Amino acid sequence: MPPEDSTLRPASQPGSEFTVTAPALEGLRQWVVAARADDLDGLAAVTQLDDAGANTANLYEWQAAMATADGLALYRDALDEQGVLDPGCDDYILCEWHEDWVVGSGDLMQLVSGKHRSPDVGAYTTVNKLADDGGVAHLFNRWFALGKKPMCRLVTTGGLKAGPARELKTLTARLRTLKTDKHEQALTPDETRVVKQLRTAIATYDKGTAERWKGANTYPAVEEKDQDREVTDFLASLTIVTVVMNQGVVGDAAPSKYVKPVLEKMSHAVVDSAAVWKAVLGLFRARMQSHGETTYGDLPVVLQRDHSGGLEPDVRRRIARRLVTLGDIQIAIETALAIPGAYQSVAPVATISRVEIKMAQSGCSSNAVSRATALRMEYEEYWRDQESGDPGARVARKNLERLLRRVSDHAMGDSELSGHGLWTAVDDKLVELQEAGELPAGVDSEIALGGLCDLSNRCQIWFGPTFDIDAVIAGRRSEGVTQP
Repeated sequence: MPPEDSTLRPASQPGSEFTVTAPALEGLRQWVVAARADDLDGLAAVTQLDDAGANTANLYEWQAAMATADGLALYRDALDEQGVLDPGCDDYILCEWHEDWVVGSGDLMQLVSGKHRSPDVGAYTTVNKLADDGGVAHLFNRWFALGKKPMCRLVTTGGLKAGPARELKTLTARLRTLKTDKHEQALTPDETRVVKQLRTAIATYDKGTAERWKGANTYPAVEEKDQDREVTDFLASLTIVTVVMNQGVVGDAAPSKYVKPVLEKMSHAVVDSAAVWKAVLGLFRARMQSHGETTYGDLPVVLQRDHSGGLEPDVRRRIARRLVTLGDIQIAIETALAIPGAYQSVAPVATISRVEIKMAQSGCSSNAVSRATALRMEYEEYWRDQESGDPGARVARKNLERLLRRVSDHAMGDSELSGHGLWTAVDDKLVELQEAGELPAGVDSEIALGGLCDLSNRCQIWFGPTFDIDAVIAGRRSEGVTQP
């Protein structure tokens, strides 16, 4: 941990200088492993371009899942050979700050942009698309504002088609290798063309960079060769990763893909991988919506005791709410392993009525059963309304039900219709009575059919041979199915 008066100074490019006195972040949760205050102060000191992500993160479930995968990878890497987390490890992930999330480990920091592309949109085809839709221009802006120190990563479900987009990815890989080996970044003519394409795209899609490069009265313009150098240095820090984990499959595949390796290193059975995934995902989902816990909670700041020029208390609190430490992840994992049932979906208790049982036993289709259930409810609602304001409505209902019994008797006839045949026959007969004007006023064939279903539910009409319906209901109850 640096001394409290330490400062963070990026490269002295015009328009980018800043000096920040960095006290420890008092708002960080102190009962878990704390992240490094110098990194977080430096991130917080640079003004964000926007803050919409934290307010709308509930719309980006996929981003939360990818940040969770990074968190689990960071946690696994921090485990020792016995699968135990070093209590002194201060690695962290900071959600929705400058980028979709920031990964901090040791002396390394990586800005991550997560972009989900639906299958109908297709792969990235051009450098312009990567700069705009892929967020590379925004990544460049944040990389430069943070002193050109962080590494950067684009994670996307969109593939890269052969051509300019794939050439850009290939160039990033080669430049990273040259940087690692400390070799001079000598570019081929084709690579120079890609750099210039990206430089043009960044100036098009990032207004802040375009203004800085153009210059103003207070600072000079940046020459094109220096712009190209900035872009080349940025590409040496950039990794483009395409994943197949789109929003439709990540929920099912993540436990085995992302949790299983962690539990195996911890020497835990992987049977509860799904519970662990839900627990850790819930942690990241909350942090990406700025719903994390802080030492002070929502208590107001009543006195400003820090006069050292450090971060404002509100900024510290916002940082703390978006921070995920490895201690947080460990608590989530241990909780899920202790009570995995708390993270299992509760199956809804199915309900079934007597009329549904009768129709199913008699071979009626599932569509007919569903229609019968809906019509019965409509019938009950119709007569509730009638009987609440008309004293004679009860008599009218009795007369209709006598008519419905006769319809049922005649429909079965000598042929002893049952099941689907009986259902179709009574339906046709009630339509015929409606067209002939023989149904009571205000009652159409659908309401009348609902009345017939209600009579069946009261065991006054059957849709086939009679049977011990109470025994069937008792069996359903033992299976967890209830009668409405």
